[in-house]
Amino acid sequence: MRIPEFLQEKDCLGFIAPSYGCNIEPYRSGFINAQKKFSQMGFACDIGPNCYEGKGIGISNTPQKCGEEVNQYFSKKEVSAIISCGGGELMCEILDDIDFDLLAAQKPKWYMGFSDNTNLTYLLATICDTASVYGPCAAAFGMEPWHESLSDAMLLLQGKKTTITGYPLWEKESKKDEEHPLEPYNVTEQRRMKRYPDEDSVITGRLLGGCLDCLGRLVGTKYDQTRQFIEKYQNDGIIWYLEACDLNVMDIRRALWQLDHAGWFQYTKGFLIGRPLCFGEEMFGLNHYQAVADVLAKYQVPILMDLDIGHIPPMMPMVNGALATVTANGNDIMIAYDFSEK
Repeated sequence: MRIPEFLQEKDCLGFIAPSYGCNIEPYRSGFINAQKKFSQMGFACDIGPNCYEGKGIGISNTPQKCGEEVNQYFSKKEVSAIISCGGGELMCEILDDIDFDLLAAQKPKWYMGFSDNTNLTYLLATICDTASVYGPCAAAFGMEPWHESLSDAMLLLQGKKTTITGYPLWEKESKKDEEHPLEPYNVTEQRRMKRYPDEDSVITGRLLGGCLDCLGRLVGTKYDQTRQFIEKYQNDGIIWYLEACDLNVMDIRRALWQLDHAGWFQYTKGFLIGRPLCFGEEMFGLNHYQAVADVLAKYQVPILMDLDIGHIPPMMPMVNGALATVTANGNDIMIAYDFSEK
């Protein structure tokens, strides 16, 4: 696994919009303020041509132009790490315009984003054998003040923090809107981890995962090289982290059934499940806990649910492809990354 070099003082951050851009509020003001904060930290900022665009359908621009931007910024030697402007809906349509051979041939650099960015964070690991970060998008870094999770993400990119813990509170209702674009996370709810089986556990393996909405669409396409990846790293085992955006509880169950029957969960060591946006929903007697646990219980590995991963803030930065040790102790979770390999 190729581990990119960590950010150094005065390095250049590249920003691209392979999914939505920051052309509307509150994202535009958030992104502009994020650039100010990064500059104050000593980083240079290189803004991609699509960052303020809104010409595309479900993405910032045409699939071709979005793909070209990805290829360009991964090839830019002066750019040390890349942060996506935001999530979106149809980033899958740009994959035909991304040159994955080019990305794999370049010196590895960190790429960070979540949600629709699964289409790149996941494929960087499984196709290019390059670690990536499933973490906050650029506009979030404009909030005042930063939540601890934003600091964690940047400290991880700098190699200054390699152990991440869950956060005590999460956001049920956001106060950020067009008139309050820099509003911080409105964390009011206590974290309560659900565990199957209900016992403490220590899991070691390689992290892999992302947004279920996107992962299910990759199955069976030419971009699905998951089986090759897990075979290569079978001795390490895979720790899957998964979360859902638009999927209801039935959709979550169907998506997990699909990945299961595609053979993705062979060699699994455990499952880390983020709070879905349909948190608390129930359909025909099925809740989001049963939607997951009933499908995955047969693997007889720890299943940890309602974690700080994904669409309900805050989110722990998850490093695709990296070796990690996950410790679940009572209601607490800790992820310790091992970046010693090259």
